[in-house]
Order: sequence, then C-alpha cells, then structure tokens
Amino acid sequence: MDYFPGQFMSAVLAVMNGMKTSKLSFDRTRSYHKRMRPFGQGSSSNSGTKFQSFVGISKEGKDGLLWYRDIGRYGSGEFSMAVVQANQVLEDQSQIESGPFGTFVGVYDGHGGPEAARFVCDHLFRHFQAETQGVVTSETIQRAFCLTEEGFTNFVSELWSTRPQMATVGSCCLVGVICQQTLFVANLGDSRVVLGKKVGNTGGIAAIQLSTEHNANLEAIRHELEDLHPNDSQIAVLKRGVWKVKGIIQVSRSIGDVYMKHARFNREPIDAKFRLPEPMDMPILSANPTILSHPLHPNDSFLVFASDGLWEQLSNEKVVDIVHSNPRAGSARRLVKAALQEAARKRETRYSDLQKIDKKVRRHFHDDITVIVLFLNHDLISKGAVQTPPVSIRSALEH
Repeated sequence: MDYFPGQFMSAVLAVMNGMKTSKLSFDRTRSYHKRMRPFGQGSSSNSGTKFQSFVGISKEGKDGLLWYRDIGRYGSGEFSMAVVQANQVLEDQSQIESGPFGTFVGVYDGHGGPEAARFVCDHLFRHFQAETQGVVTSETIQRAFCLTEEGFTNFVSELWSTRPQMATVGSCCLVGVICQQTLFVANLGDSRVVLGKKVGNTGGIAAIQLSTEHNANLEAIRHELEDLHPNDSQIAVLKRGVWKVKGIIQVSRSIGDVYMKHARFNREPIDAKFRLPEPMDMPILSANPTILSHPLHPNDSFLVFASDGLWEQLSNEKVVDIVHSNPRAGSARRLVKAALQEAARKRETRYSDLQKIDKKVRRHFHDDITVIVLFLNHDLISKGAVQTPPVSIRSALEH
C-alpha cells in the first residue's frame, strides 16, 4: 500500500473529521478472553500472588493514540514505557514482569491481526516461569518459546472450521530476562533491543545492538533461507523493493504464521494470496529464537526494547542519544514522539497534522510502535536484590 504524500493531507484530515475515535487504554490481563482490568493492576492467575505496579511514583497518560507510563520501578531499577497505535486494532503487545526470579520484558509485534501477539502475552511468561523454576538458562527460555508455539498451533487447529484466517496471523517476539548479573535476549522477527553503554569516563554513550533480527531484507537471512531450502529458487522474492519470504512475509521467524509451517493449514479456505503451490517444503518459517547471554557491566546504563516501528524511523545511535541526553522520566514517550516526527517529515507532513489522523489511516504513515526503556541499577543487580512488591504490567486494548 502506498503512503500518502504531504499534499494529500487536507483530504485525509477532511475524512478524519467524520470519524470517531474508540476509547482505548492500557490494561493488565492474563487472558484476552476475559475483560481486562486497568493498566498495572490485577493478579497472577498461575501463582495466586498479588501483583501491583508502582503507581505512586509513575505518571500514566494518554495523548490521542499514544499511551505512556513515564517512570516506574521494576526489580533492578526504573523503567519507562509507551505505545502508539497505527493499525485499526493495536497489533503490538508488551509486558514487564519482575519478582524473585528477576525481570522479564516482552515486546510482541503482531501481523495479520492482534491474536498471536495477545496469545504470546498471555502464555509465554507463564511457560517461562514453569520451565525455569528459578534457574534461567538459554535452554529454558527456548523451551518456553517452543511451548508457546505449540499452544498457538493447537489454538489455530481448534478454530480451523470457524476462523481459518487465524492460520495467517503471527507475531514477532522479543524477550529480555535479567537474572542475577546476566541479561538473556531471545528474539524472533525484527523487533530490537539496544544497550546504552557508558564509554569510560568520557561522558559519552555507545549504542550496542544485542538482538539478532530475522528479516528477509537482510542478506544474511536470505542466505540462511537459501541454505535451508536449496531447491527453492523463490524462497526469497523481491517485491516493490522489499525482500519477502515466498513473496509474502518479511520475517523468517515468528510465533504463529502456521500456514508457512504446516502444509495442513496452507489450503482453502485461507485467502488465496497465502496459499503456496505443491509440493511445499515445510516448515518455511521457524519459531526457534536466537538467544544470547550478556554479562551485565557497571557501564551498561540502559536497555531500549522496541518493535520495528521505532527502528524504521530512528537509528540505534539516535535512540540511545535521546535517552542519554534527557531525564529518565518520559524516555519512552520521547522516543515515540521522535519517531512520529521523523515519519511525518518523510511524508512531507507536519507533526501536528499527523497527530490528527486516526488509527488505520495512520498506518499509511507509520506502524504501531512499542518502546520499553529499562534503566539498570547496578547496586541492586550486584547484590542480587529485588525491589518489592513484584511488578506485572501489560499493555493491551480493551474490547
């Protein structure tokens, strides 16, 4: 779909004047089948433990399609969080969980609909808790991803006769886990986490990307796909200047997208644009995350977790500089605003006009954007101390 140029803004805004904005909010939930409670409050369904966010020191707010929590505390320091919607239904989901085990952060960028991202947000942390039992390793994180993928595949199977389009819904999945003095990063798709690291005593800051991305626009990913499918000359196809797996999807790894993983789902009644010719060399996409462990160093200042909507607009260096050069409070909101200003500039549009554009139409200008900034308190990290009470926060739509 083509983006609107700047001179088309007057027509867009005229249409927008006739639209009504539905009410949306930050919510806390454990199942999207249940009515969601206010952001930052609720109880854990699997442990019976009461979780409560630090509402006393945080500023929550809403500005049009932007929701934010400017500052709050988690187990190893402070955080800032913001989400802006562009799609008709917000497809991004995110969460922060902090307790005796350490801290778990998730950013889930859905595509084809919100269901896969919501499913991941409902289940991945639960599986992580069950698998780790207080001991975090790359293997336990990978197992949690595997169980989540299996669960979603079963979910699609159950709905196949009534909602077959669920087979074409998927989600990128970026997870960070801080346990003792180690950061684990696991990723599927093209969300990203970048470390802001102090450069000696210079007062400078370096931007270090910690996650590995799985997007067919990257030459290394195309080579990986070609190695896995040596007999398929169409495994990566260039369409309108964008490389896509089988000419359909940019990411090569995800939760969901089962039509690209199991032949039984790649048939009618799913839309013809998703169906592949026989024979199908399945799986084409993978749910196996890239995982790394990073020993935390006192010069590691902060972490920025974000969906690709942020990185499409701002470089790693620009993001780290914005966080480093400003007060902690409002860091995530500040990054989202900078991304929106850049998106407006690219479309020859004023930022003030972009803010007037409603969801769905807004997708012509930018994607949903989720940002979580974690500031690292090394006194707490080195002592293995965990601030109490535990924190459990999730962003979601209320339906």
